[in-house]
Formats: sequence, C-alpha cells, structure tokens
Amino acid sequence: MRRFTVAVLTAATLGTALSAVPAQAHQGRPALGLENCAANACHFDVPAGTYDVTVRLGGDGAASTRVTGETRRTLVAETATAAGRPVLRSFTVDVRTPEGEPTGAVGTPGLDLVIGGSAPALADIRVTPAKRARQILLVGDSTVCDQPGDPYSGWGQQLPQYLRKGVSVANHADSGESTVSYLADSRLWATVQPRIKRGDLVLIQLAHNDKQTDEATYRANLETLVAGVRAQGGRPVLVTPIVRRWFNADGTLNNGTALLVNGLGVDHPAVTRSVAAAHAVPLVDLTAKTKALVESLGTEGSKALYLYNEKRDNTHTSVHGATVYAGLVRDELVAQGLVPEGRTRVG
Repeated sequence: MRRFTVAVLTAATLGTALSAVPAQAHQGRPALGLENCAANACHFDVPAGTYDVTVRLGGDGAASTRVTGETRRTLVAETATAAGRPVLRSFTVDVRTPEGEPTGAVGTPGLDLVIGGSAPALADIRVTPAKRARQILLVGDSTVCDQPGDPYSGWGQQLPQYLRKGVSVANHADSGESTVSYLADSRLWATVQPRIKRGDLVLIQLAHNDKQTDEATYRANLETLVAGVRAQGGRPVLVTPIVRRWFNADGTLNNGTALLVNGLGVDHPAVTRSVAAAHAVPLVDLTAKTKALVESLGTEGSKALYLYNEKRDNTHTSVHGATVYAGLVRDELVAQGLVPEGRTRVG
C-alpha cells in the first residue's frame, strides 16, 4: 500500500490557509485533525451524522492525491499539486450505519478516509460537524450503490466528488433491489423515508431488477416513492436507469435488453418518464444520456465504462464508468437548478 506524505507547515501558514474552517466544532469540541491519521488512512471517532471536511493537499514535492471515504466513496478526485503549492479542497460527508449498502456489512464506526492517488500528500485536515448541510439521498440498485469491492462501482459512489461543501450524498441504494423489494424491506424505504428532511433531494433509480414487475405495479411503486418523499418535505427526482451495454449489429442499443424493457414488455424508462410528467417530478433521463454516450464510443470504446474486460459484465460499471455517469447526473441536476454548480472533477 502506498504511504502518503504529511507536509510540515508553519503555524502561521496553516492558520491563514484554513481560516475558513471553524476552529471549534459543535458543543465546544475542537476540530479533529492530522492526529487522527496514520499511513494512508484517517479515522475519526465521531457519531453518525454529517461532517464538513477540509483537506490541504500537496507538499514540498509534486504530488497527486485522491480522497475516498467510508465504503469507497470518492470525495475528492485525484488532484495534482506542484511542489510547494498545496491546495485546499472541502466536502461534506454522510456518516451512518451501515456505512454502505443498507443490507450489507455494518462497516466500522466513525468516519474513515483513505488518502490515495499516484503520489499522495496530505498537509492538513480538519473535520467538524456540518452546521448547514443539504442531503441528496439515493434510492436505487447495484448500478447506483456504494459497492464494497473492486472492480465494481455505482454512480452514486462517485457523485460526492462533484459536489461542493454543504451538500452530502446519503447513498441508500442496495444491490439486487426492485421497486417491489425496496418498498417491502424494512431496512430500505421504511428506514430511508424518516431520514428525509425538508428540502432534501431524493434521487430514485430502480428498474434493473423489476424483471417481472407488471406495468401497473411498477408505476404505482414509483408513485408511492414520490409521494413518500413529498410527505417528508423532500424533493423527489426520478432517474431513468443506465443502459446495458448490449449492441445491435448496426452499433446501436435499440433493443429491450439495452434499454431495460422487462420480460413482460414493460418499458421501464418510458414508465418513469410518464410518472415524472404526470406528477411534475424533475427527471434525469440517464437512459437517454448513457445510450448516446455508449453508442458514440462504440463496441470497443464503451467496454471501459462497464466491467466487460474484467467480468464480461455489460450491466455494472467500472470506477471509470461510474465516475462518468455520476458526472452526467450532476450536470443534469445543475442544469435544472436542483444543486449548485459545485466542483468540476480534476483529472
């Protein structure tokens, strides 16, 4: 495992650089810092909640640093820094139990961050409870969730790197779930719904596992989720599913497998668009966006988005693919005025 370097800064320099970071956390507790870091990891013994984190990346030599947290969430994309020219990056992170998939492993208590990249260097870090954080909650399946192990990644796992401090991603997507099972399992919707606060966005992408769900049931389930978000004062956003990488001979994805038409002939993206229109719900048409991208890359170029090379898997995305798809989601949320512009991914 690579080790990161901890740059030594004078007190005056550090105080100036981090002047925007509160010196004290809530209830008079001091901000947590580098004393909680060793080797390539930082652990902060904090309760479940939402935390603001500011990192100072770089050092005496050229560096390239990436920050991930909890269950492999990308919080800061790999960032290159010149020798002696460190930079600040800030983000807001959701800490909960279970820390990843709701039906998966509990994980470790507190906040865990990994300092990675090709030449990682961490000069300083400050962690404080977030005073005014807005949540984006995710309801979805394995193409969205915080995947526990390489080479898999859901797009929700990569979304935090695009967002500015003050907006956290609470990813409650879970592998293998359909609209039916997500509503039925007490660890899923019954747990997520009470956590929605007024003004929170709730992105809903469920379709891949509704393989035998009839159209009336699928529509009703989406409507139930939308109504449940609104009952809590939240703002639902319907997201059509990412395409499967399943080409026709002519290089298009115009077939039921690629475009998520199930065994009963239910066109999931079309029903999702219809529900969004009928109930005035913002829509992220990720099916259309991923279809256009995959077709533009072609049969060879699109392999890197999915796990074709590693697993012959044309449904689940690689870290690269999930990152690209998360960017598509972020761009659409910004275009509709649902989130501030935030960060552009570095690297």
